[in-house]
Amino acid sequence: MTQHATDAQALTTADLFALPPTTDVETAARALGIGRTLAYQLVRTDKFPCEVIRTGRSYRVVTADLRRVLDLDASGAVKNSRRLGRLHALHRTANRRTAPSL
Repeated sequence: MTQHATDAQALTTADLFALPPTTDVETAARALGIGRTLAYQLVRTDKFPCEVIRTGRSYRVVTADLRRVLDLDASGAVKNSRRLGRLHALHRTANRRTAPSL
């Protein structure tokens, strides 16, 4: 049985601040509330909302940029909830494009 992004345990603020300087795309996707497939589609089309570094055949997401996109300050509080709304809009738009038509 496969695990969907909505089934995966979300990252806490403490988890986000405990991440190393770079993290994998799957972890960044969990933090952003998007699935693995969509995350890789965004990376490949240069539309991922964070800085991504390609190392050989893999990708690494810059953790500081991930925190910036999530608008977290040093205390872990969200500074601007509008940015999170834009991320959700990105998710909805991308899902409409990738969903099969009936």
